[in-house]
Order: sequence, then C-alpha cells, then structure tokens
Amino acid sequence: MDVGKLPHQLLARLLAQAPASDPRVLLGPRVGEDAALIDMGDRVLVAKTDPITFATDQIGWYAVQVNANDVACMGARSRWFLAAILLPEGATETLAEDIFSQIAAACRSLGVSLVGGHSEVTRQLGRPIVVGHMLGEVAKDKVVRTGGALPGDALLLTKGIAVEGTALLAREAADSLASAGVSPETIARARLLLTSPGISVVREALAAAEAFPIHSLHDPTEGGLATALREVAFAAGVGLEIDASAIPILPETREVCGALRLDPLGLLASGSLLIALPQAEAPALLATLEGEGVSATVIGRVTSASQGLRFRTEAGLVDLPQFPRDELARFLGQLPARP
Repeated sequence: MDVGKLPHQLLARLLAQAPASDPRVLLGPRVGEDAALIDMGDRVLVAKTDPITFATDQIGWYAVQVNANDVACMGARSRWFLAAILLPEGATETLAEDIFSQIAAACRSLGVSLVGGHSEVTRQLGRPIVVGHMLGEVAKDKVVRTGGALPGDALLLTKGIAVEGTALLAREAADSLASAGVSPETIARARLLLTSPGISVVREALAAAEAFPIHSLHDPTEGGLATALREVAFAAGVGLEIDASAIPILPETREVCGALRLDPLGLLASGSLLIALPQAEAPALLATLEGEGVSATVIGRVTSASQGLRFRTEAGLVDLPQFPRDELARFLGQLPARP
C-alpha cells in the first residue's frame, strides 16, 4: 500500500473485528469519527491518538495541536496529554529537549496537563516520530459526532485550505519550491501559516459546539478537504453537494500547489474545520465565528445518501474528487531519500 491512511473499506473491515465489550464505550473506533467516547457518569471522556510522521520541524507542537483538534471536534475540552517520542539512532540531546519543550509549550497554551508517555531511541528510524494521546471531557448533552450530519444541513468550512500542507511544504521542501519558481516572500509567508492562522481549530469548534445545535464537526487532515468530506458522508450515511467555487483556498496554497502541480483539495488540511448544522442556524454561526476572528464560508449542503457525493463546478455536477494518497505524501515520495 502507498504511504498514508488505510483505505476506508479496509479500515472498516479491520475495525469490525474489534467490537467494544465494555458497555461504557459510547463510541468506539469508526471510519470518519475523530475520537472515542467513554461514559464516566455525569461526563463523557474523549480519547484520541494521532501520530506526526510528515513533519520534523516543530513536531512536538504539532502532536499536541492535531490531537486537541480531534477532541474539540467531539465538542470536548482537552485536559490530559501523553506522548510516545521515538528518536532515530544518533539523535542529539538537543533534539530531545526541543521536542519536549514544544510539547510543554503547546500544552500550556491549551490549558492541558502533560501526564505521561514514553521516549526512546529506535533502530532503523529515519526521522523523529511523535505519537500523541489526548484525553478530554464533555457534558453528555454536548457531545458532537462526525456521523451526526443530517440531510438539509448547511456545510461550513472555516479559514481555508490547506494550512498545514502548505506550511509543511514551505518548511520541508523550500528548495523544491524555490526551484519551481516560488518567491522567497511566498515561501516565508507559507511557513508562517503554521501559527497564523495556525492549525488549531479548538477555538472555533468549541465556540460552535457550546452555542449552536451542531450536528457534525470534522477537521480535514490527511487526504485534504476531499477526503474529510468523504469521511463525513461515510460516518453519517449521507450525501453531499459541494460548491467548488465557494471553497476558500489560501493564496499561498494556490501558488505552492500550482508550482508543484498538486491539487489543494487533496493536500493535508489541518487548520480548517467542517461544520454541519441546520440551514437556519448558519447565518448566526457565521456571525459568531467572525466575532471570534475566524472566517467561515458555506461550501455546500448535506443531502440524502442516494444523491451521492456531488461537486458543483463550472462544467456542472461531477463526482467529488478522490485522493487515495495525500498530495503532500505523493510529492515527498518523489524526493530523493535523506541521507
């Protein structure tokens, strides 16, 4: 198989072999869902794990942010973080200190406690890997699931695509971008996307979940917006109709993707948030997010499953694009191996 997520159909078959035996498990592993839900009495514990494998720069900071995003997409606040840190042979103490410092700083920024984990130097590892584990909590009546989207819902996207993929390309492949004609100024701006607007969606997810009847929250990650839309549809058993012209694509993303011949719709997209809610609530949510300093756009609507996944373009309705492999992984796989 290619580098990247397992195909949805394969993953669904694998997960079907591990049904939850504990009745307190409200939501176990499912395709498209961002985290697990466990009944803890008056509260629900939200549990998430996610690795960082593409990035090397700021890898510890990434690990905290992406896991906190998925917890927030369940309507929950992150509380406790654990990390498994794997370093390649020959790694310096400075590298270990930097990663720990990044994790600690990111936890402080989110009000999260670092409560444990594991660290080791690992044989035959080409680059550092951090596997994050985030725990959060939420009131039972405030839980949100990816699979909650309903036909008739408006579908909103915050910020734009693809924040994380564009920033990573600027940080990990700056020479390739320069060779492709991307200006130093654009590369510098793209690098800064990591923190402005940033890859965190915690603020907008909680602002939405705590004040509106949100049916679904989902953050596009590996495989980009197109894959995230498919995950929402798969989890909820619905169809989607997306307006291609309404999708906000960051100007740096357009330039970077154009130069490298990548499709923004399939590029790693942490930093934006998909929100499904009743059509009538969309204007008020857009105003609330604007008040939080977060831009958002209605990009389509949820339909019945029988209508499929449709993508409205200038040429008419076509099938939603599909990306078996993230555009970032595809590009990095073409580069010479690092010594």
